[in-house]
Order: sequence, then structure tokens, then C-alpha cells
Amino acid sequence: MMDWDDVRYFLAVAREGSVRAAAERLEVTHSTVLRRIAQLEECLGAQMFVKLPSGYRLTNAGEEILEFADQMEASSNRLQTRVFGRDQSVSGQLRVTVAPTLATHLLMPDFAEFAHQHPEVEIEILPSGELANLTKREADVAIRVVYDRSTLPLNLHGLKGPELFGGVYVSRELLAAWNAAAVDRIRWIVISQNGIPDWAREGEVPAADVPFKTTDGETQITAVRQALGMTVLPCFIGDADPLLARVPGTVLHKHGTLWLLTHGEARKTKRVRLFTEFLARRLSAYAPLIGGLRAAATDPWLRNRREMAPRPVGAGR
Repeated sequence: MMDWDDVRYFLAVAREGSVRAAAERLEVTHSTVLRRIAQLEECLGAQMFVKLPSGYRLTNAGEEILEFADQMEASSNRLQTRVFGRDQSVSGQLRVTVAPTLATHLLMPDFAEFAHQHPEVEIEILPSGELANLTKREADVAIRVVYDRSTLPLNLHGLKGPELFGGVYVSRELLAAWNAAAVDRIRWIVISQNGIPDWAREGEVPAADVPFKTTDGETQITAVRQALGMTVLPCFIGDADPLLARVPGTVLHKHGTLWLLTHGEARKTKRVRLFTEFLARRLSAYAPLIGGLRAAATDPWLRNRREMAPRPVGAGR
């Protein structure tokens, strides 16, 4: 009899193109993947892969099996979500995928409060910049910054949150030194793969030619606090930090809209519904901070500078 788990291993190799990558994805050993593939080939009486220097290629039989394996996986996912959707108890597992900065700098107190209100719910936070596959039950709820709603799969249910803006920030210490002419130029702190956004280059503070680079968002935030330079941050981080200030002459820039995303039957469960309703209220309350309006309402210097108000994408160019 064919083992569904063996089919999962077959799908992983077919999609990744190598046994090593499949093993990493499934969090098993290389030999386990080979053993599972051999079991499935023996069960079906067909060779499914040809090993090449570049990786594993499907045979003709493998191509035919892949079509049925995809259908089996889809049916399994539909069954799981339907059964999950009938669970109306406020208990059990709740997996939430969210961008790391949103979890660390904005929403963790709210996650904690929901956990205190519903102690029987096992909350698992999955901090990631990638959109989890909700159809395959990789998560129950996704909190994401979405640039274009039409790019999301049609089978996802979304609750629209506030628009998210970012700005250019520098430590108040470094800005004071520049104002006092103690420094001539301030270097950029950049995430290596992103560089300096075109919209952020304008401003009254002159930039140094040599940047400070990092691949990690938390290191970026720590670096700007330590007066290493100026950097682009979401307003909910920059405006909430008493050590930071917006760089004079720069405008805010829209990064996208926050959405709470769920899928199919999963969103009908009581714990998912309660969580999304709870978080939607919190995001609504955070709208001024997320949109860069809170600082302008409380800081006289910002309130008197019209150019610091949020503008649409492309403004200020």
C-alpha cells in the first residue's frame, strides 16, 4: 500500500530539484529522503527521477505521478481545512505569520494580551518576510504589508488595515552634532540587498559617500540608535523611538497596506475569528502611528513642516 508520507517526499524533490534541498525543506536527513523515494518507486514499480550533475529530473513516469501527487496534496489540504473550520472551541493551535519588525516593534504586546485572554489557545508566531501558503495550512493567519491587493490569491479572505508609511531617521544625538556643525556629512545605513531608496535621497542633511551595510533589520535599528548614520524605517519604529528623529527635508513614503489574511474554512473557527477581530481593532487604533501621523500631532517641529506629511508613492521626486 502506498504511504502518503512517501508522496510528500516525492513532491519535495520534484519541486526543489535536489535531495539536499528537499531534506532541508522537510527538516530530515538526506538518507531519509532517498529511502522514502525508493519506497515509493518500489510500491509503484516505476523510476521517478534521473540523477544529473545539475540535480534530479523527473522521468516520464515521474511527470505522470506528479500530476496525481499534486491532486492528492490538494485534496488532503481541503480535508484538513474543512475539519479545522468546524472546530469552534477557543482552544488548540493558532499559527500566525508576520513580518519580524511588526512582531517585535508593534504587535507583541497584543499577542501577549490575546494569549492572556485565551490561555487554552496555543499561539505560534512565525516571524518571516515571506508570505506563507495559507492554502497548505503553513499558517492560519498572515499579517502582511500588501502593495496591490489584486496580487493576492483569490481564495484568501482579507481584512484591510491601515496604510503603512516609512521615513528617514537619524539619532537625535547625531542630528544635534550636524546642526552644531560638528559633522559635515552623515552616512547612510542600508540593508545590503535593498540599498538607498530613490525617494529617501532628498533632504537637508548631506549624505556621506560610504554607506554602512547590514543584512539584518534589528542591526539596522541598533546602528541608527548608536549614531552611525541615517536610515529608512517604518514610522511605527522611528516615531516611537525617543532616541530618533526624522531627517529634515525628507517626506514620508507609503510602503503598502496592512492586511489580515486567512483562508477558507480556517477563518470560520472561533479562535481564528476572535484573533482576527481582536487584531483588526488594535491595528485600527495604531493607524496614526503606522501612517506617520502620531509624531506630527505631538511634535511642534514636525507639525510646522508641511513637507513631513504622508504623501502617496512617488511624491517628492
